[in-house]
Amino acid sequence: MDAPRARLADIARQAEVSEATVSRVLNDRPGVSADTRHAVLTALDVLGYERPERLRKRSAGLVGLVTPELENPIFPLFAQVIESALARYGYTPVLCTQTPGGVTEDEYVEMLLDRAVAGIIFVSGLHADTTADHDRYRKLIDRPLPIVMLTGMGELEAPCFSCDDARASAIAVDHLASMGHTRIGLISGPERFLPVQRKTNGYREAMRRHGLEEHIELSLFGVEGGHAAADRLLERGVTGLVCGSDLMALGAVRAARGRGLSVPRDVSVVGYDDSPLIAFTDPPLTTLRQPVRAMSNAAAQSLIDAINGQPSPHSEFMFAPELVVRASTGIAPR
Repeated sequence: MDAPRARLADIARQAEVSEATVSRVLNDRPGVSADTRHAVLTALDVLGYERPERLRKRSAGLVGLVTPELENPIFPLFAQVIESALARYGYTPVLCTQTPGGVTEDEYVEMLLDRAVAGIIFVSGLHADTTADHDRYRKLIDRPLPIVMLTGMGELEAPCFSCDDARASAIAVDHLASMGHTRIGLISGPERFLPVQRKTNGYREAMRRHGLEEHIELSLFGVEGGHAAADRLLERGVTGLVCGSDLMALGAVRAARGRGLSVPRDVSVVGYDDSPLIAFTDPPLTTLRQPVRAMSNAAAQSLIDAINGQPSPHSEFMFAPELVVRASTGIAPR
């Protein structure tokens, strides 16, 4: 009997409850609040004890998670946080990653429907493309199937969670202008994407507010696209670059160095995302941080609520970006 008592004592100490309470939880007896039950089960996990069979969470089903390619490290981060959030509710995400020339979003959706998923989360999908036919989503809503969007939404009857892209561009312009830059350019992806349109609008509004001339170059997302767009702006004498993603910003740094320019002595570069490892680039990148964890947790919670018959308002929820100042921005050259 000593060993069980010692085990109960350890768990009780970790959960900050009595041994009697631990016993009631382990035997699945009533009279324990949900918070206390959760504390005891968490203590079991922390101490490395195996949960009794009757207390192990059964899988509540599958949830589709449709993302763009994972070469941009911000998308694996979204997927990781969403996966963890769904797992807490017993749902298993089915990750569907789109790659150029690979399986399309519509084909993934058909496969997910065949697997009878309880709902789908779309990360930066066709819902963010203003030229795409959004009837594909309306058909899902009409089934009805709970769906949630991340990053930009058109006129859809579904909840969406986005970073405030317009505000992000304005913050970047204000930061560069405060350091004396007057020739500030914007580089971003194709104009058909709603987040790009919002970044462009925010940039233009901020440039007008500072009385500065606009310099915009849109290209393909990624390092190569950032390099090409930045090269065109540097040719025009731009000294500050606001970039639509961290990868584009790294391309901009490469373009500057290819011209024999130093970052940040000759050119200042601001990224967007604050994806993993960006703080360790050369130079460490000043960037606008997307609140990935808050957005992802909100999206997962919204989907779970909808699955349980308590849908979130059908509107877009904006999250504020955060300027993270590192070594890629500096005082404008004279």
